[in-house]
Amino acid sequence: MKKQAIRKIVLAYSGGLDTSVICHWLVQQYQAEVVCFCADLGQGEELAGVPEKATRSGASKCYVEDLRAEFARDFIAPMMRSAAIYEGYYLLGTSIARPLIAKRLVEIALKEGADAISHGATGKGNDQVRFELAALALAPQLQVIAPWREWDLSSRTDLLNYVKQAGIPVQASHAKPYSIDANLLHTSYEGGILEDPATIPEEEMFLTTVSPERAPDTPEVVEITFEAGDPVALNGKPLPPHEMLAELNRIGGRNGIGRVDLVENRFVGMKSRGVYETPGGTLWYHAHRTLESITLDREVLHLRDSLIPRYAALVYNGFWFSPERGMLQAAFDHAQRHVTGSVKLKLYKGNVIVAGRTSPVSLYRPDLATFEKDSVYNQADAAGFIRLNALRLKVGAQVQKGHG
Repeated sequence: MKKQAIRKIVLAYSGGLDTSVICHWLVQQYQAEVVCFCADLGQGEELAGVPEKATRSGASKCYVEDLRAEFARDFIAPMMRSAAIYEGYYLLGTSIARPLIAKRLVEIALKEGADAISHGATGKGNDQVRFELAALALAPQLQVIAPWREWDLSSRTDLLNYVKQAGIPVQASHAKPYSIDANLLHTSYEGGILEDPATIPEEEMFLTTVSPERAPDTPEVVEITFEAGDPVALNGKPLPPHEMLAELNRIGGRNGIGRVDLVENRFVGMKSRGVYETPGGTLWYHAHRTLESITLDREVLHLRDSLIPRYAALVYNGFWFSPERGMLQAAFDHAQRHVTGSVKLKLYKGNVIVAGRTSPVSLYRPDLATFEKDSVYNQADAAGFIRLNALRLKVGAQVQKGHG
């Protein structure tokens, strides 16, 4: 990459130590104008002073945009309609945020007439892949600068020494027991003391959930109503997706719902330990799957479920804007047309218990499923059904017996 060819760079900026150093470093190394972009995805951080921090680090301007509604509607909701879960546990809270950040980063870069975009992801993690795959899919003409893969800074101590020498006003210290990333869907904790998978996280670490032991002694019941696979009302009150998820976070959090501790397989090849809080997303996920049990055809459900690992891996690995993710999404959304109805969940000390489900298009027929006398099912039909399904097994057994 020719540094002298780059005149303007748009940086994905958080206001923290890493991106403050990157902003200043880009100005110095590339002699380019740097425009910062900070996305509000519901992380709860104080964003009011971010533009000032960016300009003090050398940026010419800083965009701060509230993307919570778009995040929930156009990214979280499609993923939840697909019942995506990575390696059996992870509800993809960080993964699903990256394509939206990259999308808006590219849009601002094109608006600003920039030559390149930049991010603060390290060369070891998944985020570098997610940001750059999205950018290449949306605007391949833009160059991508990843300082962690270029500079000679290699630790938090190096970054702190850099800001001290450069006179960048950043509130940071050497003490960093773990890394936190938060948005509307989840809060993640990685690195530091958590790198030892035998270490039990301290209770004080968790920001959005109480421990199951400290949750109320009385169960709480919530009702979530869906239309075509998307939640539209909570306890009878209509809510847009981002407000729905925010309220579900509060409800799930106070009941100790949604904690996950796992060692996952990163796309770059290494294993990584992560601890996640996804209270609202856990309630959304369980309610949705419960409603599917009475509204989806058996073969459609089984086929979709067989494709969930592939879809989840696409999201995790950064292929949100890939044609194959789009193809799967179209198929999954087609299957969701009749996932309409309501689900009641009983929440108790970290447990999510189904307390009822109803749908105007339910495929569940009590008159067919009953153990009592009925007039709609001829039990004698089962004999022929079994004989036909057993035919290949019967032939195989006879052949093996003959050769034996």
